[in-house]
Amino acid sequence: MNNIKNYVQENKERFINELVELLKIPSVSADSAYSQDVIDTAEAVKISLEKAGCDFVELCETPGYPIVYGEKIIDKNLPTVLVYGHYDVQPPDPMELWTSPPFEPVIKTTEIHPEGAIFARGSCDDKGQMYMHVKAFEYMIANNCLPCNVKFMIEGEEEVGSKSLSWFVERNQEKLANDVILISDTGMISNQQPSITTGLRGLSYVEVEVTGPNRDLHSGLYGGAVANPINILAKMIASLHDENNHITIPGFYDKVEELSTEERAEMAKAPFSLDDYKKALDIADIHGETGYVTNERNSIRPTLDVNGIWGGYTGEGAKTVIASKAYAKISMRLVPNQDWEEITELFKNHFESIAPKSVKVKVTPHHGGQGYVTPIDSIGYQAANKAYTETFGVPAIPVRSGGSIPIVALFEKELKSKTILMGFGLDSDAIHSPNEHFGIFNYLKGIETIPLFYKYFVELSK
Repeated sequence: MNNIKNYVQENKERFINELVELLKIPSVSADSAYSQDVIDTAEAVKISLEKAGCDFVELCETPGYPIVYGEKIIDKNLPTVLVYGHYDVQPPDPMELWTSPPFEPVIKTTEIHPEGAIFARGSCDDKGQMYMHVKAFEYMIANNCLPCNVKFMIEGEEEVGSKSLSWFVERNQEKLANDVILISDTGMISNQQPSITTGLRGLSYVEVEVTGPNRDLHSGLYGGAVANPINILAKMIASLHDENNHITIPGFYDKVEELSTEERAEMAKAPFSLDDYKKALDIADIHGETGYVTNERNSIRPTLDVNGIWGGYTGEGAKTVIASKAYAKISMRLVPNQDWEEITELFKNHFESIAPKSVKVKVTPHHGGQGYVTPIDSIGYQAANKAYTETFGVPAIPVRSGGSIPIVALFEKELKSKTILMGFGLDSDAIHSPNEHFGIFNYLKGIETIPLFYKYFVELSK
């Protein structure tokens, strides 16, 4: 694999152009208006795997969007790597905050990305990172250096809960049998300091509806005499945290894993500047649970956040109205041992219990998933660390992520495999936000690093 750097440089422009074409397709799984675009993207991924060298590729029908499955089996006695990724993307809203159209990719230089970054929805999450694996596989096939079997499973519903993936995995365990699962849907500390995500938080996502009177009311004639659902909802949400930003739902922390002083000390070795953090976010100060530092609050502690809130009149000008209904979307990030379905039920019971009799409350669960931790003494982790060390010149640091990839826990349950999270994105890449981007350096470095994971995984497995 000594010529991987040359191969990447020789094919650099083609690699970039192919990703740009993929990013032009608006595969927004959350909005049915884009359903044909999502299907078109699945077909494009299928074609890319065929061209890269898979012996067998198919679009697998599911209750939702299709899963792209591909494989190259060179010897059944050799290890098998299962690559997971997703081809769907988040909605681009709010559109007015994009500096360039979200589905018209452009390359711009930034302070962090002097070699340029591709600005487009899905560039980092996850089309760019998923496509690194396709191109790394292409290199190994083209240079006859694929050291083991490889399977690809690329889905189209990750951004809406991966319901069809669960259905698919449960029904195709033999087809998906593997020795390790490889995912690039996370980030690393910096372009100088790689890291490997060893932990993920779980997720419980709900929508709440508060109903007062049976219709919108004139705020002069009825104000002060009936409950205002928006006022009530605001108070209920405010009560979900105490003065120490501790979540007040009874039983919420009962199964929370408390890390030892030694483990917290290891986490603290990751380079972090609080001043740079605040500057990057343009905030005067940080905010969070008392007793924990920033990198612990966003990784090893559970959270509860309002993701959206609405009701009443929000148009231009004034309309003096007491709305009949108020709504909010709420997500809870969970740590290992917290069961997302149990937490959802705890939230529902508590939220209903704190509502005054003057309103009715409805809690609708949307989706969720379990947290996950992978050991750093596993062969997969060691192989990934050796690969990063070779291409970056320094060992990777193990970190726990605040994000959630619910399917990782599903894979361990159904396929009995450990997952290695080799992310190449950066915190500053604005995933899920306007102006999402992915550095050219990161994209190409991923293609360069991934084949080394295969090499070292096979060597360490002997």
